[in-house]
Amino acid sequence: MNIFDLSGLNHPQRQAAETIDGPVLILAGAGSGKTRTITYRIAHMVTNLQIPSENILAVSFTNKAAMEMRERTKALLKNTNSTGLTLATFHSLGVRILRSEITKLGYSRFFSIYDTSDQLSIVREALRRYKSGKSYDRKQILSKIGLLKNNGISEVDFSSSPFFDHEEPNDLATEYVYHYYQNKLRFYNAIDFDDILFLTLKLFRENNDIARKYSKRFKYIMVDEYQDTNHLQFELILFLTSTHDNLCVVGDDDQAIYSFRGADISNILDFEKNFKKAKVIKLEENYRSTENILNLANRVIKENKKRKPKTLWSRKKTDSIPYLWKMADPEHESQIVIEEIKKAGQSGHPLHEMAILYRSNQQAVPFEDQLRMADIPYTVIGGQKFYEKKEVKDLMAYLMAILNPNDELSLRRILNIPNRGIGNVTLKKYLDESQQNKMSLFSAMEKNPAIDRNREKHIRTFVTLIRKYQGVFKNSPLPEAVARFIDEIDYMSFVEKQYDNAKQIDMRKKDVLSFVESAERFFNFKQKEATLENFVEKVLLQDSQDKKDESDDADAATGVQLLTLHSSKGLEFNTVYLVGVEEELLPHKRTIVQGEDISEERRLCYVGITRARDRLVMSYCCKRKMYGQEITRHKSRFLTGFEEDNMYIEQNREAMDHLTGEEKEQFKKNFFDNLLKSLD
Repeated sequence: MNIFDLSGLNHPQRQAAETIDGPVLILAGAGSGKTRTITYRIAHMVTNLQIPSENILAVSFTNKAAMEMRERTKALLKNTNSTGLTLATFHSLGVRILRSEITKLGYSRFFSIYDTSDQLSIVREALRRYKSGKSYDRKQILSKIGLLKNNGISEVDFSSSPFFDHEEPNDLATEYVYHYYQNKLRFYNAIDFDDILFLTLKLFRENNDIARKYSKRFKYIMVDEYQDTNHLQFELILFLTSTHDNLCVVGDDDQAIYSFRGADISNILDFEKNFKKAKVIKLEENYRSTENILNLANRVIKENKKRKPKTLWSRKKTDSIPYLWKMADPEHESQIVIEEIKKAGQSGHPLHEMAILYRSNQQAVPFEDQLRMADIPYTVIGGQKFYEKKEVKDLMAYLMAILNPNDELSLRRILNIPNRGIGNVTLKKYLDESQQNKMSLFSAMEKNPAIDRNREKHIRTFVTLIRKYQGVFKNSPLPEAVARFIDEIDYMSFVEKQYDNAKQIDMRKKDVLSFVESAERFFNFKQKEATLENFVEKVLLQDSQDKKDESDDADAATGVQLLTLHSSKGLEFNTVYLVGVEEELLPHKRTIVQGEDISEERRLCYVGITRARDRLVMSYCCKRKMYGQEITRHKSRFLTGFEEDNMYIEQNREAMDHLTGEEKEQFKKNFFDNLLKSLD
């Protein structure tokens, strides 16, 4: 028998990897090697303890994290059979369960998963029917529906829940929209992203035998980033551990920064209360940052009262101490930071290993301006996702309609793409027919194509196309079917007619080819499992989940990286410029004014500090222009009270005081030269 060697772990990591039975909480500080610990733990279970791989479930929050876990585990197990391992996100696990069991909730297993634009279309339709004489924010109402689902509240329960105010017009509108919205989803045989866990829990609550079936299958469960779990995810974990208590969770309460998404920090703080006889193991050795950076991070975070005590430490010694720069205003702040980055780049420091972190996206503008003027390449993390592009959404709508012809929103998007002469007047005739006879739009077109005799031929052609490709996708390899379909509808010619600019046409065509390549990669990776259903599911889950975790963008980033503190979690850089560390930015004014607990804002500051490997520079401004007025600013409370402890070196760089007269003139000349160059 092969023996998997655990000697590559430090003592606490090894203890965590070898503690298999019963509830375990691994408190993994920033940069403490938690993924290594989890993957070694899985390899130990499969190889040394001979636990069947199909009995092991490891859950993470993003596709990127799940993929990394999968690849690293595969590399550790080498020739060992691990095909039954389930390494998934909460939502991909939920979809997997729903595909098998959702018929018990009255849905067909070939359901569609609607993205934000599809959801907003239904909300818009509902608000048109809700005649109150008042306008409402569609995104706000959709956000409220998502909040309700993540708290386990259905449309039926909303009006009697603590979230409902009978005197609040928005809540009255939301109640109407929520009912309309859910009815439409059921009619289209569709669910939204928030439904995935909501319906999985509904399934478990109403069918205890199904919950026990999955609990008996997954006898050993691991949950990564446990501090980010919400109410639904916690309840799902309870169902999955209903027949055993072999639950290992990994997380860091000091990095709990997603309460706005519904994350509940009490899940990790109360772990020992919720799971009796739990063993707690702390990973405190940090392999990322220098000792001085960690000293500052520890000092900042220990001011939070409700936390699990832990102290990060590092073997990386250095004379370099974090800096705090006092700046005149945002323009001056951006000038100085970009000048420093330029010098570092000229000295050979890789630009992509330098990051500018900020609390709010609005802070990025002056830094982008300065980077452009200095001709320094940069990437703003969180740009438009590939699957949000128009052409890709068109093709996805076709695939979703082929998979589920009852998906009315997808049908309506593609009915006249490419142009078939089927306009809104024709569409309305078929919509009226579908409503009168309580059938789907596609059924109305298929059964009564002659409703509009002028367009009958086009309707028949469209219906035949959809039915034909249902067969093609069943009998042909996925990438071949996708490429054949794009060619049959002559989509490239359609793209050429949509844009005047040759460069834009070329870019859009490349997006279409990239879509075919993504199907090919999926086919090469999944082989027999590379069905149309699985491909569509993978794309929609990836698009929905990874919008919430923008760190994927960093993999392809070039030049200096600009990103919010929320987006920085999970990333690391040689040099970090943490800008705007001042009152009303960090902590944010909204938190202060509303009298809320600022502990999460402090955790955001801690996350920013612990992104730096070797060098950390923080800055704050003395003045900022707000609403046309200059407002005096002060450094953040998170950095006050321990100046004498040598946690950081404060430098007054206000009004370029650090420069000699000659250097000031040269700085100004360079600035205006670069400005003129950028305008050419």
